[in-house]
Amino acid sequence: MIRRTFLSIAAASFIAMPAFAQDKDIVDTAVAAGSFTTLVAAVQAAGLVETLKGEGPFTVFAPTDAAFAALPAGTVENLLKPENKDQLVAVLTYHVVPGKVMSTDLSEGLVAKTVQGGEVTITLEGGPKVNGAVISAPDVAASNGVIHVIDAVILPPM
Repeated sequence: MIRRTFLSIAAASFIAMPAFAQDKDIVDTAVAAGSFTTLVAAVQAAGLVETLKGEGPFTVFAPTDAAFAALPAGTVENLLKPENKDQLVAVLTYHVVPGKVMSTDLSEGLVAKTVQGGEVTITLEGGPKVNGAVISAPDVAASNGVIHVIDAVILPPM
């Protein structure tokens, strides 16, 4: 039942997302979507553009601009400061899992190691989530992996 509900949500969300050519890498796909300007700016500030344009494959749990806007006032601006680059890199790489993990690979309680080194946990009850952030649009294909759109910024454990 949960899997069927998840697949229905996944299909509906995917249909709602604009179609992207699979010949674009993760960065270009995020830029083309138009709803990840803060994420793209953060990736640029962290010096991760070339990495996320690399061969991969990568799975990126991508927070929308609205997700970044929901953070406490000044958080994004503070993270983007050059002296906080290491912290920014840690936050961003916590959203990336090595390999291509599609929505059909997700299962209740799945734990995945991130590029940052920490772990994220997938839950499916009430709809798919990663560390509590709702996966609103799964399986956005890119030439070097996949993007799952999320509604919150997930933070690595301190």
